[in-house]
Amino acid sequence: MINVRQSRLGLLTVSALVLGLAGCLGGNGSGGVAGTDGRTTPSEVDYKYNATITRTTYGVPHIEAKDYGSLGYGEGYAFAEDNLCVFLEDLLTIRGERAKYFGPTGTYTIEPNGSTANNVDSDFFWKSLFAYKEKGTDGTERNAWQRTRDKTVPDFQNVVTGYVAGVNRYIAELKAGKHQYTKADGSKVSAHASCATADWLQPIATDDMYRRFVRLAVLASSSVFVTEIGSAQPPSGGAPAAPGLPMAKAGTPSTKQQIALLKNSPNPLVAMQDRDKFGSNMYAFGKDGTQNGQSIVYGNPHFPWRGTERLYPSHNTLTINGQKKMDIMGVGLYGVPAVLIGFNDKLAWSHTVSTAYRFTFYQLQVNPQKPTQYMYDGEYRDMIALPTEIEVKQTDGTLTKMQRTMYRSHFGPMLVLKASGVPVLGWNQLQAFTLRDANLENDRLINQFAKWNMANSLDEFIELHKSELGVPWVNTVASGPGQPAYYGDVTVVPNVTDAKTASCKSEPFHTVVNQLSPGLPVLDGSKSSCEWDTDSDAPAPGIFGAGNLPTLKRDDYVTNCNDSYWLTNPAEPVTGYNRIIGDENTERTLRTRLCILQAERRLAGADGRPGNKMTQDLLKDIALSSEIYSATLAKQAVTDQLCQLPGLPTTSGPPVQTAAACAALKAWDGKSNLDSKGAHLWREFWTRAIANPGGLPVGLPGLYPPPLFPNPLPASLPTNLWATGFNPADPVRTPNTLNLLNPFTAAALGDAIAAVQASGFAFDAPMGMVQQSGVHKNTRIPIFGGTSPEGAFTVVSVDSRLSKAGYNVVYGNSYIQAVTWRDDGTPKADAMLTYSVSTDPANPHYDDYTKAYSQKQWLTLPYTPAEIKAQQIAEPLVLQEPK
Repeated sequence: MINVRQSRLGLLTVSALVLGLAGCLGGNGSGGVAGTDGRTTPSEVDYKYNATITRTTYGVPHIEAKDYGSLGYGEGYAFAEDNLCVFLEDLLTIRGERAKYFGPTGTYTIEPNGSTANNVDSDFFWKSLFAYKEKGTDGTERNAWQRTRDKTVPDFQNVVTGYVAGVNRYIAELKAGKHQYTKADGSKVSAHASCATADWLQPIATDDMYRRFVRLAVLASSSVFVTEIGSAQPPSGGAPAAPGLPMAKAGTPSTKQQIALLKNSPNPLVAMQDRDKFGSNMYAFGKDGTQNGQSIVYGNPHFPWRGTERLYPSHNTLTINGQKKMDIMGVGLYGVPAVLIGFNDKLAWSHTVSTAYRFTFYQLQVNPQKPTQYMYDGEYRDMIALPTEIEVKQTDGTLTKMQRTMYRSHFGPMLVLKASGVPVLGWNQLQAFTLRDANLENDRLINQFAKWNMANSLDEFIELHKSELGVPWVNTVASGPGQPAYYGDVTVVPNVTDAKTASCKSEPFHTVVNQLSPGLPVLDGSKSSCEWDTDSDAPAPGIFGAGNLPTLKRDDYVTNCNDSYWLTNPAEPVTGYNRIIGDENTERTLRTRLCILQAERRLAGADGRPGNKMTQDLLKDIALSSEIYSATLAKQAVTDQLCQLPGLPTTSGPPVQTAAACAALKAWDGKSNLDSKGAHLWREFWTRAIANPGGLPVGLPGLYPPPLFPNPLPASLPTNLWATGFNPADPVRTPNTLNLLNPFTAAALGDAIAAVQASGFAFDAPMGMVQQSGVHKNTRIPIFGGTSPEGAFTVVSVDSRLSKAGYNVVYGNSYIQAVTWRDDGTPKADAMLTYSVSTDPANPHYDDYTKAYSQKQWLTLPYTPAEIKAQQIAEPLVLQEPK
């Protein structure tokens, strides 16, 4: 018998699911017996899959199972119930079927890396990426997803297979019209209305899952260049072109022009450096850093509020023959049946995006007579040709075929990188560029997290970090009850030492690329000596082993907020690693500086809070305090000096009056809470001040009286943002002191005043009136927080500058956890999921968690059976499928 689940909230109810037929879904013959509590007590031997889903506050699912396949089955069904349409669209994208279902003119954006491609280029990219096969040591040819599948441990292969079955069960029920919600007015609406009747609502396959895993592995590498790879084609003939574009008058490559083009046009190299996206904050406090000697782990990934890189919560409990194999709670990216950030009674961990690069470019010397050949160790090699075909939907609904031959070197796919339409890394009759991606070769990703989910101690967790070495692109912090705080950037990094970069860099392209992506090598692809090396402790060829990757363990604290490993704890700087992993002795972002300062202030008892150690409650208060560190550093100078001027110039319009705006800034509390008045004005000012527009403000000469500015202005304008520059001996507190001799700073405030006036918001409008969720369209939900460039720890990312609609939050704080352990050893995890559990507007858990987050209402996640029972919001759902 299959239990029927009703709604979890009063406004919407799930229509009764009568799945009925005993022969189809394990009916009441040998299926089980009814328990006294009304639930079914199933006998395990009769079912291929047998899982129980219990929903608690805000719809968080707890899955219980007694075998690996059933655990995946429950996870897949619960996830599909909440987020099916978003997931299926991503799967058809990586199958190369966007043009088939949506036509050639649409686009798809991978939210974290900012890669937007049209449907045709996207399809050719993914089709060719997964079509290419390499011969393994056993002689068998496999592509990337097949290698990942075959390398995955058998137990977790069963989880994946079960997950697919769970998703497909839900799809079958939805297609049969069995999932509807009843609204307050009595009308009914289908669950997942955006895809419930779509022709792409189809069962998924295990192949889709493994392709999805690879897609996530290359999030910071190949998939940054979907357009650049998907559209790359050899030159069509004609006279050989010069080796670099654009050209200087003398006919030689103009490095300066190429750099300017790249810096001033949208391109992947610029997008990769956007730390306002693809970012996170995290701490681990060890026994010496906490009030009661109990460790605390804080995790706060800043991930998108839309798309499949949202995080989905679950609590997965696996008990086999009476032995508990897994009892892990946390979140995973959509479609990954494992906890990627989480906790249990033995440990907790979190991640931030690492600064290490996962790929390198190679410049190839091509054959002028046949540009699909390239020189390697003195001989020409043929590129690998991959004839690729996609289907394209026409305006009349019919399908046509489109063919394109994609090319690869032995390093990887060919690409053409353009800026403002000009090939900077181009393909002509003299040269071409290719990319080698370490994470396209990483078949250990799933094993890393599967084994972590079953780790029984911090020591085991750390050892698995090093031995599996499957983490693709994130730093890690971890701790356990009374254990030290651990940090590691033990990730998949190409083994390209500084010495190899120096001997193999391909100029001028290495210099051009490093202006935008410092530390990213462009190597000479004509010599075998420029191939990646392999460490003796590396689990796969071409990468650094754990012995050459940065780690730190301390008893007070470790932190990372997206800068490199160098200042994990300023009392013990981490140094001596190759530049491709990260930078050392260089300026940190304002957000990183605030991350460190919050810990240092707390442990010095200098933050105005009681005591001089960290507690879970104090950490929660600090994390959501919404301090804007740029204001801490510079607001006083602005209000004391720039605000003494009655008017300020703008860069594109008439001067503006300062009185009303400066009154708001003076009264502003320097934070970005819902009741903070004037935070939007500071944001508009600061984001312009750090951009340094590069043109003289309108009406600048003669406007400013001495002594604020010399009159006349000097020929060389002082354009540094800070008067005191970066000092590696004091890296947390420098640079500082706003340089008010910089005329662009004054113009930035003028432009900000004009922007706020144009928006219609008052200068002293509270942030709660200005900023709201940009993904919940059915109701307005005010959101607190500031942007990363402002120096906010409580982070939002918005879709545009201030407009009449205010700011729409589409990125930023996502899953937030503050985990410690009680005296009895059970974990206490206070958490938030900022965008809520479901992407389906009809689902009762579409925005309930968001509304709680708006009010800073933390939820203690239920972990023990008693806690789960206390927060249970509906009868548990028993899912059974016969053998």
